Amino acid sequence: MPFELKDAASNNILHSHTLNEAGFNTDELKTELVNLNLPFGDIQTRIWIFNGIRMSYSESVFREQITLDWRGDMKMVTMYFSLKGKLLMVDKYLNKQFELNTNQHNLFYGNEAEGKMKVEELKMRSFMIQFTEDAFLNITRDGNDTLKRFADKILKGESAALSADNLSINLAIQSCINAVVSCKFVGPLKKMFLLSKAIEILVLQAESYNQLLSPIKIYAKTDYDKERLVYARDYLMQHMEVPPSLSQLARAAGINEYKLKRGFKEMFGATVFGYLAESRLELAKIDLLEARKSVTEIAFELGYSSVQHFSTAFKKKFGVAPSQLR
Repeated sequence: MPFELKDAASNNILHSHTLNEAGFNTDELKTELVNLNLPFGDIQTRIWIFNGIRMSYSESVFREQITLDWRGDMKMVTMYFSLKGKLLMVDKYLNKQFELNTNQHNLFYGNEAEGKMKVEELKMRSFMIQFTEDAFLNITRDGNDTLKRFADKILKGESAALSADNLSINLAIQSCINAVVSCKFVGPLKKMFLLSKAIEILVLQAESYNQLLSPIKIYAKTDYDKERLVYARDYLMQHMEVPPSLSQLARAAGINEYKLKRGFKEMFGATVFGYLAESRLELAKIDLLEARKSVTEIAFELGYSSVQHFSTAFKKKFGVAPSQLR
């Protein structure tokens, strides 16, 4: 049976395609752009496939709230990153429901998966990396205990989730996703780059799970706390040119300054202004590679006090001056 996407209310098939292991195991990098223009909204997905790995980035804009059913019967490992929106996934073999909200991720394995995607926000973004069994087992054979335990479940044919509780997308993971989506390499170099990022993201996901198990104090205890911290992160990114102070950001997010500072670092792996500084440089790199703006324009639009200050920070992070990326 191919992968199917249905309207849960009418049971009408909206999209289907053959998703099998042979299609994953291509030596050459294959890229696809899938546009779904549906009665209730539009979904655009960019796909990269090579050597048993499938990476995809989706952006969706809906005109109404709706529930979609999806199903596929291929044995695969799926890393799912909910960048914006909500995904409800049901695995009948795990006998558990997973709800991934904005800024959450997890790792799943199953030989017959099905689920629901609840559209409660009209804009959704997601990123996925999927592996065939052989590709995942080959990549993780020298991994840490976390990945080895997950691999053991695959060898036994047991459906599995890496974490009972969803993990938060930190700055390191978000930067890797941004690098994949904005990658300008072509041909064999692009394939090599994407493979390196797939492995890096898998390592970061395993480390994220290990940190969850560490006996540290949890500041973002409730779903409301997490939602407010995601709001604070997004608000900070929207006001990058003239960023708010910590007290202003805390007021905008509706939480106290202490929880903002501690909870932000806990969720995103960086301080508020450390996250801002790294994000500025990542965005600057994308703009420079795409040659959309001058170095001066980029520096001031991202809130740097001078071109020299921007150039110094950029070279410290990437090892080259901004002008060398032109």
